[in-house]
Amino acid sequence: MPLGRDFQLARAIAMVTVAAVATVLLQGCAVAPSIGILGAYFPDWLFCIVAGVALAVALFLILKRLQRDRLLGPPAVVYPTLVTFLALVAWLVFFHD
Repeated sequence: MPLGRDFQLARAIAMVTVAAVATVLLQGCAVAPSIGILGAYFPDWLFCIVAGVALAVALFLILKRLQRDRLLGPPAVVYPTLVTFLALVAWLVFFHD
């Protein structure tokens, strides 16, 4: 019955592969990325979103002051995209190891 033996070998290889992939994917769950402020812990992404919104508002005010706000396109698309982009940049600058 070599077919049964091949099946067991293939199953063992599959289990080892799944375990290796799971180990690699779960490495990010080792430490929660958080910042302690006065005894309370807040996640890093929360600060990045706040920074993204603040930077987008500042950019909006600057463009409005220079009367260049119409050059960007529809505000309902542009400003949420800017918030996302600026939040990701803030995460890369301040929290990426």
